[in-house]
Amino acid sequence: MRTRVKICGITRPEDALVAVRAGADAIGLVFYEGSPRAVSIAQAREIVTALPPFVSAVGLFVNALAANIHAIIGDVHLDVLQFHGDENPEFCAQFSRPYFKAIRVQHETNLLQYALDFKDAKALLLDAHSDAAYGGTGQTFDWTLIPANLPKPVILAGGLNAENVAAAIKQVRPYAVDVSGGVEAAKGIKDAAKIAAFMKEVSNAEV
Repeated sequence: MRTRVKICGITRPEDALVAVRAGADAIGLVFYEGSPRAVSIAQAREIVTALPPFVSAVGLFVNALAANIHAIIGDVHLDVLQFHGDENPEFCAQFSRPYFKAIRVQHETNLLQYALDFKDAKALLLDAHSDAAYGGTGQTFDWTLIPANLPKPVILAGGLNAENVAAAIKQVRPYAVDVSGGVEAAKGIKDAAKIAAFMKEVSNAEV
């Protein structure tokens, strides 16, 4: 089965279309004011409107108020929600949307327990732990910490780029990979050549 690709931190319609033309399955929109890749509702609506069919729009939230999330999904068509903060399972399940739960992995992280706790999640997104940020750090983590018997699809994130994504896929065999900074010219501005190189390496890993 081919590895799916989500390109996150999209801030412009033209970058979304470049990602889609290169073969991305999903684009990520960051609704977190603490991120340099954050988008407004107006920006997000413009990006989502530009997407062709069969490409998923994923909204990323970090410890947001439920009322704010409801307001955003009322204004922007989001296919999936991604919770990247300290949200509990009950919070994540209340929005009538499929969701991913992001886990910032450390040596003591019990991913099997997370899979049980977030049984309603469509996937676990595994990212590098940082005390300074909730994601988008450009750091990888020790992929051997991922249990082979994890009973949830894995979306692998954290420091991926064209140089390491093939090795990551061959080692982890994730359902999908998630990239942001690894395909950027600047924070929030994607680089078409880097996207193309990343997608090529994803394909190469599957041969």
